[in-house]
Amino acid sequence: MSKLLITGATGHLGKLVVELLAKELPLSSIVVLVRDAEKAKEFTAKGIEARIGDFNDYASLVTAFKGIDKLYFVSSNDIVNREKQHENVVNAAKEAGVGHVIYTSFARKNETETSPITFIAKSHLYTEKLLKASGVSYTILKHALYTDIIPMFIGDKVLETGVIFQPAGEGKSSFVTREDFAELAVAVLTTSGHENKEYEAVNTEAVSFQDVADILTEITGKKITYVAPTAEVFTAELTKAGVPGEVVGLLTGFNQGIAQGEFANTDATLEKLIGHKPTSVKVYLQQVYASN
Repeated sequence: MSKLLITGATGHLGKLVVELLAKELPLSSIVVLVRDAEKAKEFTAKGIEARIGDFNDYASLVTAFKGIDKLYFVSSNDIVNREKQHENVVNAAKEAGVGHVIYTSFARKNETETSPITFIAKSHLYTEKLLKASGVSYTILKHALYTDIIPMFIGDKVLETGVIFQPAGEGKSSFVTREDFAELAVAVLTTSGHENKEYEAVNTEAVSFQDVADILTEITGKKITYVAPTAEVFTAELTKAGVPGEVVGLLTGFNQGIAQGEFANTDATLEKLIGHKPTSVKVYLQQVYASN
């Protein structure tokens, strides 16, 4: 029986992947990677094997990856140390004899230093190159922006203020929900034919923040207006409001990426792989805001 190992299993996406796999496969075929024994308990209590490993500890990864056929490699959220961490994962997978690595990368248009999201892109591009050069069979999942982060973008008081304030211009983004990404992971982990492939994991439609404002107006009955300031004005306003600089930089960079069409690509690949249309932004927003 094939052994599948999921990294990031205590995070939002990884946990969803484990839950879906547990409905389809014997629990004995599922392994999760956790950083300490305490985090292992929620999985071992359900009969799922947990192995201790840390992206910063190469030897722990080699040990954890022994006997693993397919590795679902969720990218680290440690932007500063991510390149070294990912290097450890790829090299450990090779040394341990992992058969196939499925990596969660991201969809993009501009791969040069001029991209407003180069601070995020650089480590993903580096990891993709490492995988391709490793000799290990791989699948690269180029994830769109998560639909689930729209509430973070527009703020928890959007229905009170009636304003979406983002420097994204008229740019559009092809958002995808975590649930759909988890279904994609399960599809690739449990079927064959994905070896050395790259998939555009994006939606079949792209939406702007003006579209989001219009949808919210429709489903809540409250008039929501989209205001698109310059990046400079946006940065100044958030800084004045006490938002941490790292968060301001992240939001500004992603918004500029949206404005420049970095995430606007649409494609039917995800739909084909998961067997249904990806959840639309409208359906997601209805689920989150309709009761307000």
